[in-house]
Amino acid sequence: MTKEFMRFLLIGVIGMLAPTMALAQDHVTPVTAYVEKNVKPWLSDAAVIKAVEASNQKHQALTQADIDKLDGDWIKARKEKAAHAPMDALMKNELAAFLKAKKQASGGVIAELFVMDNKGLNVAQTDPTSDFWQGDEAKWQKTFSVGPDAIFVDKVEDDDGMKVSQANLTIADPQTKKAIGAITVVIDMGKLPK
Repeated sequence: MTKEFMRFLLIGVIGMLAPTMALAQDHVTPVTAYVEKNVKPWLSDAAVIKAVEASNQKHQALTQADIDKLDGDWIKARKEKAAHAPMDALMKNELAAFLKAKKQASGGVIAELFVMDNKGLNVAQTDPTSDFWQGDEAKWQKTFSVGPDAIFVDKVEDDDGMKVSQANLTIADPQTKKAIGAITVVIDMGKLPK
């Protein structure tokens, strides 16, 4: 094949994929606008800051081996559908009640919320998460690790018949403006205002 033919072929393939790639990203702008207006303002609430700082303090001495053990226990309990006191505690603490109220007030737009500390460990959640440690995932790495104003909107996925996207934001200390944790907000794309 000649260089000219290869160039022509490449341009054709890019031309065919460009609309698909654009459609795949169409959700980012409205999801970002929604969380900036409806979630970001309450991330500096005392309930959020107090719980994240307490978790940071509690977990400061954990090693990676400790984190892996906690995460493994969590995953095992989920798979076995067994009672798991740490998971239950994170769905019944003061911040979890705050998050559940925010979820309910969203009119169904928010399908799930969970907050992570500075190690990526869950602090509170509205629904059971598949694992305890989020520090190895983009939701934490592209927010907390990036800085205090970071927002990362993930792709749209199927979740039990719903089309959802995870919006992830850094939680910053309102006084120091330093990142202290992160939040994942699962958005039901079918209920997101147009």
